[in-house]
Amino acid sequence: MKQFLTAPELAELVGVSQSKAYSFIRDMNKELTKKGFLTVRGKVPAAYVRERFFGLEPGEDETR
Repeated sequence: MKQFLTAPELAELVGVSQSKAYSFIRDMNKELTKKGFLTVRGKVPAAYVRERFFGLEPGEDETR
């Protein structure tokens, strides 16, 4: 079970380019920082991705 997703993994999961995935990661990490969480550059928590992207089932990203 992966805790964090990288840009290539996120790109494959949501069907976008890697550059768009990096943009999504930057945006989500900014949101998390505003909420007081620590973030890792270039990675995003898998649980937060499931929360923010409509249509992803819980645990769907861990099957890869």
